Amino acid sequence: MKLSNKQKQFLKGLAHPLKPIVQLGSNGLTEGVVAEIDNALNFHELIKVKVPTDDREEKSLIMDAIVRETKSDKLQVIGHTLILYRPSEERKIQLPK
Repeated sequence: MKLSNKQKQFLKGLAHPLKPIVQLGSNGLTEGVVAEIDNALNFHELIKVKVPTDDREEKSLIMDAIVRETKSDKLQVIGHTLILYRPSEERKIQLPK
């Protein structure tokens, strides 16, 4: 799904007050973490994921893997926080046209 800039700005505004739902631990990106992110996206559609690593390249690779594995849209990365969006069948968030 391709989001327009207007839709991305709308979603970023909705994501601003949210707290990270999933935080990666010392084991990094495991199947369990991907499953948890997937469940959170099914339930919430718009979530934040915290990736606490100091290595920029590693952080980028982990975030790209999360987006690829969950088939979601990466809206924004702020520091160690990744904002993801994936619409569910019920479409809880109504996007502007």
